Amino acid sequence: MRADFDSEANALSIDLIQFDLFERQEEVHDTYCQVGFAKGVPANVELLNPAEQLDLLEIVAERYDLDGAALRATAQAALAAPDRLVEVEVAAQAAA
Repeated sequence: MRADFDSEANALSIDLIQFDLFERQEEVHDTYCQVGFAKGVPANVELLNPAEQLDLLEIVAERYDLDGAALRATAQAALAAPDRLVEVEVAAQAAA
């Protein structure tokens, strides 16, 4: 995943896959969270005021069958390094 936190806009963008253009976007919560689709699958998550809206990522994960822990880790990494592109690779969960 790739993420970018724009500190001036107070907006977080997380790319789940590489894509050129959205086919469509769905609103998850008011104007705070939207999911963009490309190639028929979720491709991007946009979150406004992300430091206070991280819980919306759990809703996104549940609704679109995504890894909530990976989304949150990526968001937190982007918030820790504002105005820079962050790439996060999350491995599959180890068997217990």
